[in-house]
Amino acid sequence: MTDIHGFMKYPRRPAPARPVEERLGDWNEVYAGQELLPFASEQAARCMDCGIPFCHNACPLGNLIPEWNVYVERGDWRAAAERLHATNNFPEFTGRLCPAPCEEGCVLAINAEPVTIKNIEQAIADQIWERGYAEPQPPERLSEKSVAVVGSGPAGLAAAQQLTRSGHTVVVYERADRVGGLLRYGIPAFKMDKGQLDRRIGQMRAEGTTFRTGMDIGGDLDAAELTTRHDALVLAVGAREQRDLPVPGRRLSGIHQAMDYLTLANRTAEGDYATSPVDAAGKQVVIVGGGDTASDCLGTVLRQGAASALQLDINPEPDTARRDAEPWPTYPKVYRISHAHEEARGRAGTDPRVFSAATLRFEGSAAGRVCALHLTEVEPAARRPRPGTERVIPVDMVLLALGFSGPERSTGLIEQLGLTLDGRGNFARDGDFAAQTSHRAEPEGPGGVFVAGDAGRGQSLVVWAIAEGRSAAAAVDRHLTGSTALPAPIAPGDGPLTV
Repeated sequence: MTDIHGFMKYPRRPAPARPVEERLGDWNEVYAGQELLPFASEQAARCMDCGIPFCHNACPLGNLIPEWNVYVERGDWRAAAERLHATNNFPEFTGRLCPAPCEEGCVLAINAEPVTIKNIEQAIADQIWERGYAEPQPPERLSEKSVAVVGSGPAGLAAAQQLTRSGHTVVVYERADRVGGLLRYGIPAFKMDKGQLDRRIGQMRAEGTTFRTGMDIGGDLDAAELTTRHDALVLAVGAREQRDLPVPGRRLSGIHQAMDYLTLANRTAEGDYATSPVDAAGKQVVIVGGGDTASDCLGTVLRQGAASALQLDINPEPDTARRDAEPWPTYPKVYRISHAHEEARGRAGTDPRVFSAATLRFEGSAAGRVCALHLTEVEPAARRPRPGTERVIPVDMVLLALGFSGPERSTGLIEQLGLTLDGRGNFARDGDFAAQTSHRAEPEGPGGVFVAGDAGRGQSLVVWAIAEGRSAAAAVDRHLTGSTALPAPIAPGDGPLTV
């Protein structure tokens, strides 16, 4: 174990992010160039190696956190890398993007500050690549079975890597022109540099995974045809059906869906455009929504040079401490400040968020462009407008970051594969990740159809997507061979320790 007095000797000390003004001047990662190792080794010593490590249960992947903390404290980065890779295919993704429910499950969090698990994980992930611990792992022999994976987000990539390493021939079909799904076009570069993604794709290619981009399965290519080409089909298409805001003035020019905006910004960073077709430079921007996507939009508009930025959240401002209804080790709904919020406060001096706020309508100019937003305070419980609180905000651009309601309905996948939807609008599946279809293949015919990630779970976190991909891969392997040695960290329907 680590230093038995470490949690008493060392206070929680997260690795420092780059200064706000510095990072607002570029698109580099928040921690780019920052030294994580001294912080990681000291903070790992705070781990108590609990008899019952609740951080395991709080992590959908079941990461072996106390084990790799021991190795980090000792400076044994190869052993730490092996322990981290044992449960997580892509720790460089989760170390940067995961909100760290493991930290809320840390036993220290009962009455003190938890171990900085996320910082430690990112430090290990960086060392994995710097020290050459991410060698490709091609299979020793092939199974003569082939699997199609539709979608190259974290769930699809995890399923593909696990199945390739098991000896199956895996082809990943991606609708976009580049591999990565929302990791490529939804996550801004200042949260995760795309080089992190490209390195992992290179490793997977070296292991034998094939990627085919520009393949619109359900559109240009009938999805049912894939079931004749391959022995199994994994649908990892995400939850891309964007929620809208049905208020007067919604169709005015200058109002955009958040993911459309972020995709264009990321394409600009990839070199597809000199300047984004939807640019916030010099504009008064309002972001409607209170989640991670809204925060990503905020960080992006600030870097594009917006004149002002405001974020509207219909939820009331959270408490700064756990409520009684959210006891440890649940992930509490408390007041949090993202890096983008910190950047906005550094520039404007105030929190950019307006809580308990709802949009009533938009006003437009004579040219048909949005010029004002009418908002109102809402009652916290019923979310009804509070009389007498309506006010008008001048605005040049509005970004709608209202989340997603399941996989896209217009892709053709539902009809071509006979898929059914569950009560939340996701692809229905059974306890083995097999899709519930109206014309499933006969036992002696081509393999079944499986669902992984947000397409079956609904909008969720990157760590859940990777866990789903790993578990779905185990189900596919068992379907193809009769048994599997692949780990399955979760089952469909498993949920996080949240209220």
